[in-house]
Amino acid sequence: MSTVVITGTQWGDEGKGKIVDYLAAQADTVVRYQGGSNAGHTVSVNGEEYKLRLMPSGILYKGTLCVIGNGVVFDPQVFLEEIDAMKKRGVDTSNIRISNRAHVVMPWHKLCDELGENLRGENKIGTTKRGIGPCYMDKADRVGIRVCDLIDREDFAEKCREVLDQKNFLLKQIYNHEPLNYEEILKEYEGYAEKIAPYVCDTITLLNEEVDAGKKILFEGAQATMLDIDYGTYPYVTASHPISGGVCVGAGIAPKKIGKVVGVVKAYCTRVGEGPFPTEQLNEIGDKIRTAGHEFGTVTGRPRRTGWLDACVVKYAGQLSGIDCMAVTRLDILDGFDEIKMCTAYEVDGKIISDIPASLKVLAKVKPVYETFTGWKEDISNIRNYADLPVNAKKYLERMAEVTKISLGIISVGPNRDQTIIVDKNIF
Repeated sequence: MSTVVITGTQWGDEGKGKIVDYLAAQADTVVRYQGGSNAGHTVSVNGEEYKLRLMPSGILYKGTLCVIGNGVVFDPQVFLEEIDAMKKRGVDTSNIRISNRAHVVMPWHKLCDELGENLRGENKIGTTKRGIGPCYMDKADRVGIRVCDLIDREDFAEKCREVLDQKNFLLKQIYNHEPLNYEEILKEYEGYAEKIAPYVCDTITLLNEEVDAGKKILFEGAQATMLDIDYGTYPYVTASHPISGGVCVGAGIAPKKIGKVVGVVKAYCTRVGEGPFPTEQLNEIGDKIRTAGHEFGTVTGRPRRTGWLDACVVKYAGQLSGIDCMAVTRLDILDGFDEIKMCTAYEVDGKIISDIPASLKVLAKVKPVYETFTGWKEDISNIRNYADLPVNAKKYLERMAEVTKISLGIISVGPNRDQTIIVDKNIF
């Protein structure tokens, strides 16, 4: 079956955009199945960078169908900004489809996100303040506004007023904030509705017909396993399911229609925001990784926390998503290191464990058990065959596969499409 899920195995920012963009050359359709404009994928083509937020990473291939699934929380303002930016750069955007069941990020979501985060003080989660969590909250609370509601002028006017009355009450009572203006919001979003309407359809029917017709489909997750609302470092997580199972509810595809799962693994670790990070390096090593890797958020610009690879986390991701092979990214960033470390287990209260504790109190006190590897100290960015990699690089990669129990599929040695080594030639 020609359906492939691309999912992040760490805390996000693994380079999923590059892997999706590379594999999209073989795909008929690329689908984003969860998250919102808080996610950012950077794709480099011929030395040009494209920073994507809601756009599926297949957008740079003319003729490839790009679908924003029902599991995405959809910000029409961001979407239209991206459309305009793509058109100015000569990118065809006619093949984008938006699920009529996707929930819409409204102004009150963004405002409540910011006010709520400020109210937490020292206990802040580290949200991007783009309204993602509050939009998912309204979805679960059954007061959300969907895309199908937005493009129905009469329906939207009624639902917008009803929900805004509730939100204004909360803004006053909880945050002592002035109310939002209904007429202004109505006018703004009616304008958005008119512009996005041509892209909207029933993507569930569309995608199932594509699968049944044997089309090659890539499902693209945002964020990553350790930010999953159930399986991540809760509460320092996102509000949706980045794991492969999120495809089923976020795109309307049955589990038996998922063919292969590729887990994207950054050759070291990073995370943005608060929460435990066992292998974090608050020292010169962390600074060197951040500088070499230009580790700053695609959407927020925030400096990322950096550290050595945590193979326990990747193994956990493999279990949760049924990962068939790894796409290891940013291996070239480690070119300049004399020695490289990999966490292969944890020590806690005198015991050695390899599982991920649910309790953040426990996870925060684990001590990484490291294995140390001699660096290869040479430029690998021009290598295109696995056999040609330095011996020490291959030792590092093969130990990664051994500890995580996931085979190697793709090795990325640079940001551009051609800086890619294919190990598993049967991903599709």
